[in-house]
Amino acid sequence: MDKCLYKGYIDILHEELLPAMGCTEPISVAYAAALARDTLGVIPESVRISVSGNILKNVKSVVVPNTGGLKGVTSAAAAGIVAGDAKKKLEVIAAVTPSDKERISAYLKTAAFSVEQSHSGCIFDITVKVFGGAQSASVRIAGHHTNVVHIDKNGEDILDIKIDSEEKCCCVDRNLLTIDKIIEFANCVDLNDVKDVIERQIEYNKAISDEGLKNGYGASVGKVLLKAFGSGIHNLAKAAAAAGSDARMNGCSLPVVIVSGSGNQGMTASLPLIVYADYLKCGREKLIRALVVSNLVTIHLKTGIGRLSAYCGAVSAGCGAGAGICYLHGGNFAEISKTVVNALAINSGMICDGAKSSCAAKIASAVEAGILGFEMTRNGSHFCGGDGILDDCVESTIDNVGDIARIGMRETDEEIIRLMIKKC
Repeated sequence: MDKCLYKGYIDILHEELLPAMGCTEPISVAYAAALARDTLGVIPESVRISVSGNILKNVKSVVVPNTGGLKGVTSAAAAGIVAGDAKKKLEVIAAVTPSDKERISAYLKTAAFSVEQSHSGCIFDITVKVFGGAQSASVRIAGHHTNVVHIDKNGEDILDIKIDSEEKCCCVDRNLLTIDKIIEFANCVDLNDVKDVIERQIEYNKAISDEGLKNGYGASVGKVLLKAFGSGIHNLAKAAAAAGSDARMNGCSLPVVIVSGSGNQGMTASLPLIVYADYLKCGREKLIRALVVSNLVTIHLKTGIGRLSAYCGAVSAGCGAGAGICYLHGGNFAEISKTVVNALAINSGMICDGAKSSCAAKIASAVEAGILGFEMTRNGSHFCGGDGILDDCVESTIDNVGDIARIGMRETDEEIIRLMIKKC
């Protein structure tokens, strides 16, 4: 494999497979707020928050961990201000203590908060401005969850970075990814180059899945799947992924390893493979290489869609899981491509209406599509180019889905946000 391409794929995995505690959008708000507090130098008396519609959508209904069950933008910001450690970025509120929780609750009652929707044109946009006495400070994150583009104090810029587009916020161009090169990379990669990030993904995501299956979180979709449909491998894979989301969407403080900026996508892309590898007794090396496939396929599919949209990201991760499961069974480029196309034909168009308990059920549906896509391929059945949005090659089909999600569903996204804001 070309050395530059090989290094690019390694760097993409290291950029993407990051630990995060809690749903990443409220955690990003908490990170911005903690950084604004540090810049101000004191606990602020008032806080003004401006966020894009997609941030509002993904923060509104999800529990902010380590807050005693609080939800919403102001709760996330308060947690970051009162108890956040900005140096930990997406684990900014991982070390909150019981006394911190009481302080967060009290701060919400005493500080003045305002929240408004940003109309900057940036889909991922968070600005937190804080005031204490005659002092003020402001932090802006744009493009993705830890991309700090502006910091000022008392109106004087400390940092000011112009961004042209979300796609340019990452260090490595994701357009390097193609299905054939992903498989080539998975086959040849030196495991020492990826082992640490993949092993962390296995450890963290399995732990939160086990927690979701053990205890009752949200709608307990994972537990319901097992009770209703039994312990067949197909259902176990769906339940494992759903249970991780059950826990994460409903305040569990265990960290997950994210993919494409999303913990739900990180769990969807990994947990079904962990279950299948154990069932097939594939061995650790095969599992790691299959997870390389699943993660990179997920990232590849999301590249044309964007970090946040009206298109549910679990669909992309479910396709990644199907591709990884196909790889575990010895699938080659042609078989993995058909699996991805089949899964896209089944589930493309599922909407994202924010982070919440029902994400677990959407994840189960996405994993179902990925597995069905694989089983169709294994049984010599597949959907054909020209059927609906499908093209004759996998890359063109992926491009079509990206166009639908990024361009065609833009108005859908605006309507979803309008309906959700109306309910606030």
